[in-house]
Amino acid sequence: MGKYLVKSLLQMIPVLLLISLIVFVLVRVTGDPVALMLPESATEADRATLTRELGLDLPLYQQYGIFLTNAIQGDFGTSFRYGESALPLVLERLPASFELAFAAMALAVIIAIPLGIWSAVKRNTFIDIFISGISVLGKAMPNFWMGIMLILLFSVMLGWFPVSGRGGLTHLILPAITLGVSLAAQMTRLIRSNMLEILNQDYIRTARSKGIFELFVIGKHAFRNGLIPVVTIMSLQFTSLIGGTLITETVFAWPGLGQLLVSAVNTHDMAIVQAAVFVIAIFVILMNILTDLVYRLLDPRIKYS
Repeated sequence: MGKYLVKSLLQMIPVLLLISLIVFVLVRVTGDPVALMLPESATEADRATLTRELGLDLPLYQQYGIFLTNAIQGDFGTSFRYGESALPLVLERLPASFELAFAAMALAVIIAIPLGIWSAVKRNTFIDIFISGISVLGKAMPNFWMGIMLILLFSVMLGWFPVSGRGGLTHLILPAITLGVSLAAQMTRLIRSNMLEILNQDYIRTARSKGIFELFVIGKHAFRNGLIPVVTIMSLQFTSLIGGTLITETVFAWPGLGQLLVSAVNTHDMAIVQAAVFVIAIFVILMNILTDLVYRLLDPRIKYS
């Protein structure tokens, strides 16, 4: 396992180099940051001075070399909008995104695991059809629509929760539900599918023929062996929650990384975009490595070579 970890960490280097190159080129060909930073009354001399100060007058390959050298040291440049170093601004928003992602994932797990197992055990019954229908409905509802409906009902009409912002538990509930419902629907369908396949295996029939308690058969023998696909989808969805909660964070004015990234893209704040993408990329890679290690714990037959 140690060799696998070393190999995986070394593989991060070319991946991050490729990501850095793609982001660097895309950010610079989408517009002129100098035009956004200066007022309309600025002269050509002002534009030339600022372009030179930012190093944007250099060839792209030289700009990339300077950017890469600085990035290795954790310096992604200074935010045009905030006038501060970009990386601390990105890291400052991470706790809010982690808080929302953990809450949404916890809610999804609490909903999906019992419903998915119940639906599989009650296959082709009314319960199975009802749970499957609810899952399809939950997956079909757009996040922005659900968020707005939750605000109208529970914040505006009933006054139970705050409309927006980050604070205590009451601020977290509505955005967590908005993200968690769609994720729970997807996980429920996956768990049901895996459990249906496993419940038809010979070792499950053998365990039942021995008179083992049904809950023990389902919990130990069936569900544990069906966890690997669930862990995979949880890992993928959790990483997407960190950087992909753009709409939900915007609807609820949640001060996370997603909202910062949207603002940076709109204002063409290259430093923020680059730092955010790098942080998200590193997090995704590390989560994938952690997921592989969890596979080994769930199934000892998996070997790393």
